[in-house]
This record gives sequence, C-alpha cells and structure tokens, in this order.
Amino acid sequence: MVPHNYTKFTPRCFTPRSLNWSGVLLLCLLLVSFSDSVCQAEPPNIILIMADDLGFSDLGCYGSEIQTPHLDQLAKEGLRFSQFYNAGRCCPTRASLMTGLYPHQAGMGWMNRNDKLPGYQGELNEHCVSIPQVLAPTGYQCYHVGKWHLTYRMREPNENWPLGRGFDRAYGTGGGGNYFAPRPLYEDNQFIKPPEQNYYVTDAFSQRAVEYLKDHARQQPQQPFFMYLAYTAPHFPLHAWPEDIAACRGNYLKGWDQLRKQRHQKMKDLGLINAPLSPRDPDAPAWDSLTEPEQQEWDLRMSVYAAMITSMDRGIGQVLKQLDQMGAAENTLVLFLSDNGASAEYIDRGHQPGAVTGTRESFRCAEVGWANTSNTPFRFHKMWMHEGGISTPLIARWPAQIKQTGGWTRQTGHVIDLLATFADISHAKYPETRNGKQITPLSGVSLLPTFQQPEQTKPRTLHWEHEGNQAIRLGNWKLVKEHRQDWELYDLSQDRSELHDLAKSEPERAASLAEAWQTWAENAGVVPWEQLPAPGYRSKGPDFYRKK
Repeated sequence: MVPHNYTKFTPRCFTPRSLNWSGVLLLCLLLVSFSDSVCQAEPPNIILIMADDLGFSDLGCYGSEIQTPHLDQLAKEGLRFSQFYNAGRCCPTRASLMTGLYPHQAGMGWMNRNDKLPGYQGELNEHCVSIPQVLAPTGYQCYHVGKWHLTYRMREPNENWPLGRGFDRAYGTGGGGNYFAPRPLYEDNQFIKPPEQNYYVTDAFSQRAVEYLKDHARQQPQQPFFMYLAYTAPHFPLHAWPEDIAACRGNYLKGWDQLRKQRHQKMKDLGLINAPLSPRDPDAPAWDSLTEPEQQEWDLRMSVYAAMITSMDRGIGQVLKQLDQMGAAENTLVLFLSDNGASAEYIDRGHQPGAVTGTRESFRCAEVGWANTSNTPFRFHKMWMHEGGISTPLIARWPAQIKQTGGWTRQTGHVIDLLATFADISHAKYPETRNGKQITPLSGVSLLPTFQQPEQTKPRTLHWEHEGNQAIRLGNWKLVKEHRQDWELYDLSQDRSELHDLAKSEPERAASLAEAWQTWAENAGVVPWEQLPAPGYRSKGPDFYRKK
C-alpha cells in the first residue's frame, strides 16, 4: 500500500527501438529509491492524551497563567487548533473519541447508565469499533492508562472494558474520585488497591504510561504502538500535593473578573482568538463583593486546580522524555485535548467537616466563577453546547509530517475525526462488519491534510446534543439552544463568544439549520430529553448543576 504522502510512480513506456541504456539505469535507480522510501515509511506511533474538565484557556499556550511548560513546548514543536470540539461531557466525548462516531451512534447519548434505548445504552454498542480494534490488525500494540468511563458494568471485566475493546494492557479507573485513593482501580482485568501512602493518581498514570513505553521498547521495538493516556485531572474533587498548591497560592487573589481579562488579552496576543470577552456568568458573584475569607478560600481552590494541571503537565513531560529516549519522537503523533469545557458543578459529597481544600479528606469543586475563567472568553460550561462547553485545546506534534510548527490552524475539527485520522495514517482498514454485526460508518474525517497544510481550511457540518442542549455548526454559522429554551443563531466568524443572537434577523437560516439538526438527530438516535427515563436529578436537566 502506498503511503499517503507519496504519489504513485508510473514509468514512461518505451520500446526496444527507443532503448537508451543511460535512461534504463536512471529508471532502475529511481525505482530502487522509490522502493526504499516506501519501505522506510513505517506506520507512526500514536499517543493520545486527554485531560478531564480542562477549560479552553487553561494551558499557557492557550492563554493561561498556569505553568504548563511541557505542553507549551509540545505546541511550539507542533500545531495548535483554534476551533476544535468535543461532545461537551466526559462519557459522550470518550465514546466519540474511541469510535469515530457521534455519542448516540456509539450508544452513549448520556452517561454510563443503561436507559434501554439504542442511543442510550450507557456503554459502547455492538455497531461500533474502537481505535485498538481498527489498529491492531495492522500490527499496533495498544495501551490504555487512566479514565475509561465507557461502560456501566464495572463490577467485573466484560467486552467493554479496555482489554475487551482491543487494548493489550490497561491501568486505570472507571470514572473519577479521590486522587489519593481512587476506586475502582484496575490493571488489565484485575481490580487492585493503590498504596495507602505517597500515592497520587495523576503521578501514577504518568508513571505507568512510561513503564508501558519502556516495556514496549524492550519487547516489541519493531511494532508501532497506540497509547491512550486519559488523565482525570483537573476534574473534581480538587486534590493536589501540598508543595504544588503552595507554589500557586496568592496567584488568584486578583479574582476571576481580573483574571478573565488577563487571559483574554493573552489569547488575543497569541493570535488564538479575536472574539470579545463575554460578560461574567450570571451565577458568579462579582469578585469585589466577596469578603476577605471568601476570597482566600477561592484563591485556594483555584490554586489547587492549577496545581492539578501542573502535575499533569509534569507527567506528560516524563512521557515525552521516554519517547525521546526510545528514539521514537520523529515518527510519533502526539495529541493533547480535553473532554469538555471546565465544570461549573458545585458537588461537595464526601467533604469532611473542617477539611482543608486540596487534602485527601476534602471534596470541593472550582465552581462557576473559576469555570467561567477557565472557559475564557466563552459563555457556559461543561454539559452545554455553547462554545464554553464544547471547545477544547488541541495540540498535535508529529515531526515526520507536521512541518509548519508553533502556529495555529483555523480548520474546524471534532473528536469524531480522531479514529478517521488514525486509520488514514496507519493505513488500517475500518471494518464494515464485526462479529456478524453491521458497523456504523465513520462520522469523522482525517486530519492528515490539516497537519500537512494547516493554512488551508474547509467548511464542516457538526452536530451536538446532550441533556436537551443542542447545536449544529455549518461553516461559520452555529445554531444552539439550552434545554427548554429557544434556538440562538451566531456567526462565529464575527462572534465566537455568542453574544449577538441573529435568530430573529435571519429566520430562514435559523429554520434551515434547525431542520438539518432534526434530520441528524433522528438518524443518530437522539431522543428528546423529556422522553428519557428521569430518576432523581436527571429530570432537572443541566439546570441542576447551576448554583442559585
């Protein structure tokens, strides 16, 4: 099979009468050279790194004050996307990432709970395949480290555990939880207990990823590898090492109002965005209205949040160092992104009275003021389909193919594109059937053309739905709505912060987009939120998470 970046060589036909021995010699040399170049075009290694609840502006290379030197260096050596999207929530995004399908197509329209509907099975269905199930037949060794969250059946191994979906090794947890004592924790198909002392799950994930790479270099150095490293950081609860927290204390006493302005200016200086800063979220109080003890507590919370990101970045640096030591960096595609926007949730279950935020005994969230900061300059948060909920940083480094480094691409992309990209660059075949079941065709497209020519952009049509929140983007036009609210229309080329609703001034465009969204929803298996089983807080939809 001819690699993507080579054109087919077709020698000119000749007859004995026109035979020229110097020409024959040149032809032979060209054929040998071409043959050698094809043989040397080895399939690339792939490292896919995902953060959990990280906001659009939470990295230094995307406008933050948080120290992320290794990710910043990765961006300098690679390419950053300014308009890349996730599915707005952890389980749906992970399902799309792993299968190349929209969440409902993969069976994960909501979370890991079985509602006995095709699009809401709470785990990956029989009509999708995972990244390892596509790559393994071409010789890839596949490793998973971190958060899985793709099945509701976590009491015992099954076909939707990582090994059941094609990974050769796995170390991680089903969802989130205490960073010093995560439950459940598994290795391959066995539950294990973390050490009681000196254990922090972010560090453990980084260390295990390094160990898997070392083992691969010793045991299968000739085979390509795929590694899916899914951190739980900086998802709540806010937990970090004391020394990392101390390094950040005091940095956030200026408050979220000032910090949002500071980040917004840096984002403009970086050339990331030209959109205006949205107003402070209406559920967040003005910083100056808080008392001094309140400001100290909020400074502590954001300091812990920043420390969690710094710890993750430090671990990523260890993984990249191991890649260098293996001599594998040149032909390894490294991707970094987040599963959704920052979270405005205010859950405090399990918080022990008197516990200091950041410690093992505490359970605190960053809440709406800091989530609003993390999602600068956008509105809304995780679970909403406005830009604050679905926009993610995406850094891509691949020295063998990405030659225009250190800058941005304006190409619109989505997590559904990742499997299509991996199949393209590995020349793996995406199956039509598996185990006698029809496999849903890929919804995404390969990002390889963007890696090679980042300045060229093509319009995309993308769709979203989660908990009644809905959106469609067609080119630069986006139609979006909150659960139980009216459609809003925005021209993202002029108003990516979604401040000027054009639905009333462009009714025909809004109606056309709404019709297109409805057609997609029916084909993808979306069910109106009100018609889903709704025990407990689910009946309230996303409004449950907004502090009143």
